[in-house]
Amino acid sequence: QVQLVESGGGLVQAGDSLRLACAASGRTFSSDDMGWFRQGPGKEREFVARIQWSGGTYYADFVKGRFTISRDNAKNTVYLQMNSLKPEDTAVYFCAVNRIVLGWAYWGQGTQVTVSS
Repeated sequence: QVQLVESGGGLVQAGDSLRLACAASGRTFSSDDMGWFRQGPGKEREFVARIQWSGGTYYADFVKGRFTISRDNAKNTVYLQMNSLKPEDTAVYFCAVNRIVLGWAYWGQGTQVTVSS
């Protein structure tokens, strides 16, 4: 099993920044991809960002230029630096692990990000 513990969510104003962190423990593999998803009120879960084991990154169009995903393999931790936050970024943010065959099989508990106008 893989356990994911998130931190860094909170209430901020439009234009502010937050950094989310997600620490993984348990049976983690260095080859795992890690990523972030979010679910706003009344919306479906959507992809935000992904980072491969090799360091390659992918972003949803709506966060390109504002958000940066990174990982510290020594700490088994993935980060999401969020800049220029907008009210529409308000959501519960989840980190997840993607493994061959299993896909996005492991998820964190979610952390609330609220952006006021």
